[in-house]
Amino acid sequence: MPILSGAPAPLAALSGTKQEPAGVSTEGIRMSYFGEHFWGEKNHGFEVLYHSVKQGPISTKELADFIRERATIEETYSKAMAKLSKLASNGTPMGTFGPLWEVFRVSSDKLALCHLELTRKLQDLIKDVLRYGEEQLKAHKKCKEEAVGTLDAVQVLAGVSQLLPKSRENYLNRCMDQERLRRESTSQKEMDKAETKTRKAAESLRRSVEKYNSARADFEQKMLDSALRFQAMEETHLRHMKALLGSYAHSVEDTHVQIGQVHEEFKQNIENVSVEMLLRKFAESKGTGREKPGPLDFEAYSAAALQEGKYVWAWMPRLDGGDEQGQI
Repeated sequence: MPILSGAPAPLAALSGTKQEPAGVSTEGIRMSYFGEHFWGEKNHGFEVLYHSVKQGPISTKELADFIRERATIEETYSKAMAKLSKLASNGTPMGTFGPLWEVFRVSSDKLALCHLELTRKLQDLIKDVLRYGEEQLKAHKKCKEEAVGTLDAVQVLAGVSQLLPKSRENYLNRCMDQERLRRESTSQKEMDKAETKTRKAAESLRRSVEKYNSARADFEQKMLDSALRFQAMEETHLRHMKALLGSYAHSVEDTHVQIGQVHEEFKQNIENVSVEMLLRKFAESKGTGREKPGPLDFEAYSAAALQEGKYVWAWMPRLDGGDEQGQI
């Protein structure tokens, strides 16, 4: 009785005469995770890989949405810092604390600019992501066209795989019937009929096995080609996505460095403004004069008053309380 082969062999069992897909190196085959791990009895590997590749544009769109949301957050924060700067500008200039409001204003302005600059960088990055997404759609359209042959091979293999058990069961039944007739010492004529049916069943099974092996060989080669092509696409996609993430991380990192510098500058400016400096600045800008009121001489002060009043007294009041003289 013929022994039927099992499920399609993995990559390691394929013949060395198989041709490599165009653009795929031998090194790529040795490192082909897709070419090794997506076989199995039900041959669902192609469907899994194809749907995985289709997720690429979706991931790209989701990345663009994520960066867009981050840009919105940065823009909102920039506006909030600008509002805070105005609040610092409106701080009362009176009093000794007044000069410190300028330190707050300058720091808030710089922080607002840092977040606004990050917003612009992220918006430019979104354009790059969307541009890549458009390129992806074109590449996936081409991939879909190239994968039609593999999809057909999967369907053909599925069809012959369904017929194979029926042919095998028919062959086994004919063999069992022939054996039963032999044990029952049936007439030679009946034995000849049974043997003829068995030979026909065996021939039918042989043709089914040949069709299966032919379909399987075609499927294995096309599946391997597609697996390597899908992996190459995924590798390119992941490298591009990682490059975009690298740009995102670099932009955020640069902004955080700038923010750190602004905070350090703010801290240094606060430390540089001493209490003594604030007091001196207030005194110099708001001071009312440095001359203190001097002592008064009674006689000189009173004489000046009389002169200003255009009166001339014939005599001055006596300190000993004597009579005063008349007016002239």
